[in-house]
Amino acid sequence: MYLHDNRIVITLDAGGTNFVFGAMRGCEYITEPVTYPSNAHDLDLCLKTMVKGFHEIIDSLDEKPVAISFAFPGPADYPNGIIGGFLPNFPSFRDGVALGPFLQNEFGLPVFINNDGDLFAFGEALCGALPYVNKELEEAGSSKRYKNLIGYTFGTGFGIGIVVNGELNRGDNSCVETFCLPHKLKEGIIVEEGVAVRAIKRVYAEASGDYNHNLEPKEICEIADGKREGDQAAAKKAFAEFGQVAGNAMAIAAQLIDGLIVIGGGITAANHHILPSLLEEMRSSLATIPGDKVKRVQMEVFNLDDPAQFDAFAKGNKKDITVYGTNLTVAYDDMKRIGVMRSKLGASKAISAGAYAFALSQIDK
Repeated sequence: MYLHDNRIVITLDAGGTNFVFGAMRGCEYITEPVTYPSNAHDLDLCLKTMVKGFHEIIDSLDEKPVAISFAFPGPADYPNGIIGGFLPNFPSFRDGVALGPFLQNEFGLPVFINNDGDLFAFGEALCGALPYVNKELEEAGSSKRYKNLIGYTFGTGFGIGIVVNGELNRGDNSCVETFCLPHKLKEGIIVEEGVAVRAIKRVYAEASGDYNHNLEPKEICEIADGKREGDQAAAKKAFAEFGQVAGNAMAIAAQLIDGLIVIGGGITAANHHILPSLLEEMRSSLATIPGDKVKRVQMEVFNLDDPAQFDAFAKGNKKDITVYGTNLTVAYDDMKRIGVMRSKLGASKAISAGAYAFALSQIDK
């Protein structure tokens, strides 16, 4: 929808260590990034840094931007631009900071702030995975089109964003979350303890007996791939359990939202170790009390990064059925189906594209 829009929106990748400022047009960056330490421990210095970075980007442009739009980590009243609550990476914001109104007053531009999981999903829905899949379906001669998307980020935590009919579902309390769902394998524990960087490191330690390792997921993936010394079986177990626990949580959302699933974040580099157990979990069954099996997800679940599975997904199960009492026939595809795929943009760019698209969608209203 906004892939060919000529308006410019200023963006920010707000991390606890660094702020990375940029500008987008048509869901593409048009400036070199400007990076400054976030100074998250000192509110005055943090806000001054933010103003400095935004001014530097705006001053480099030949055309005035129409908005500032970005993601900010942690709890917030996003519609009103107020950041506050438990923010491990931004301790100076815990008492509540009216960041949106502050920046709007400073720059005289509309300011939009959202959760990073929300913007990841919105970016993939409007500029990434969703238009890609629908274009591929069209080229394959399929009449099937998708309008709903669930975006997940695999990283320090387990993030989610939901887009329904092209609209971002922000919820009534800016509180659409997945991290607090139950952990499939540990009663009374949240799912994020199984779907995060710390989970991979913990399971590897438990399975290998090496509790003093300093390995990161990238290195554990190299062990699983046989490219680095280490306990290969433990490394594979760490990613397989990650996939199983994630798949259980994702099956719940998939059945409620009924849309494509897109995964982003650094850990997706290990998708070849994660997806088998994730898909197995989503394709698994539960039972009724009398013992009848019921599929966890009523739709068929495809890995859309696998060309053969994408072909089957696009083909569906088309047939002609006769209209009762006539010789007329109509086409009928009785395969209900969704797909899981890796981000088409990469998490960082998808978040910025989401921020861009969200700003324009609000302005256009």
